[in-house]
Amino acid sequence: MEKYDYTLPKGLIRKEGIEPRDSARLFIYDTKTDTVTFDIFRHIAKYLSPQSLMILNDTRVLPARLWLTKETGGKIEVFVLANEIEDEEYIPVLVDRKTNVGQKLTFPSGDYFEVVGQKENMFFVRVVSHAGESLQTLLHKYGQTPLPHYLEGAKTKEDVLRKRYQTVFAKEGASVAAPTASLHFTDTVFASLAKKNIGIDFVTLDVGLGTFASLTSDNFRTKKLHTEFITLAPGTREHINIAKQAGHPIIAVGTTALRTIESLAKNHQIVFQKDRTDIFIYPPYEFQIADILITNFHLPKTSLMFLVDAFLQDKKAKKNIVELYNRAIENHFSFYSFGDSMLIL
Repeated sequence: MEKYDYTLPKGLIRKEGIEPRDSARLFIYDTKTDTVTFDIFRHIAKYLSPQSLMILNDTRVLPARLWLTKETGGKIEVFVLANEIEDEEYIPVLVDRKTNVGQKLTFPSGDYFEVVGQKENMFFVRVVSHAGESLQTLLHKYGQTPLPHYLEGAKTKEDVLRKRYQTVFAKEGASVAAPTASLHFTDTVFASLAKKNIGIDFVTLDVGLGTFASLTSDNFRTKKLHTEFITLAPGTREHINIAKQAGHPIIAVGTTALRTIESLAKNHQIVFQKDRTDIFIYPPYEFQIADILITNFHLPKTSLMFLVDAFLQDKKAKKNIVELYNRAIENHFSFYSFGDSMLIL
């Protein structure tokens, strides 16, 4: 674990999204030549080969943080684990203070969550709405965008945050964290990719709080992480397999897209049909699908660092992830969700 630790000056944690999005800096590491280049994200197409296929995660972040009222009149913070919902009558939530099965947690409209179950520190609720409002409607009316702890205190207003902590192509899904490597994409970037004949396909992986969780010995013993729901359209599967057979590079945008396609792969083809993944990728690991990775700079000692370093090792890179991160720190790159981007070739 300690080999994945590094020291980051607080000033390199960008608290708000840079504008325009594609003006974020780009750290390019070519594993074949062992060279590092700096640029801006808007120019990423020039480093990619024609006829490559790019895979992005089109999940949507929901405003999953709520402040509701207990029957006693006190306030309670409720965090809806939107990515884990399998049954609308049994919605998993986390709360910041005591509650019990049978209690009502009320919205300003008078609608409420009825607490219907508990498992350790997690509670389960169902929506009771006089007007027949859905959970998603109530979240959009009364919820706030969940932010990682290192972004707390940011001054961005909620209406701006709902757009900025969201990819420009977000479509479906129920994530509680953004696929941050995709936050830099703009119409300008997509136009430059199209001009170079680089294909675009989407997967959906609903990102959960587990993406920020500390690793435990059980993760290494079972080779599993938290479970996340995934969707892969038949057309995307076909496009990936055709590209692999033709020898065209596959570009994974972000650890979520990378985790999705690798969990569905065998013998360098997409073969499995799954609706969820709990795969834990760490060195050594033979990647089946992805040839190139676009990613942000991640928190120390997290599963995301293990994943990226596994990718570097599989590509026989001479530098490890901490060496690259220290180079980025020396050159004042910004880190984490709203930070700058890294391209690994």
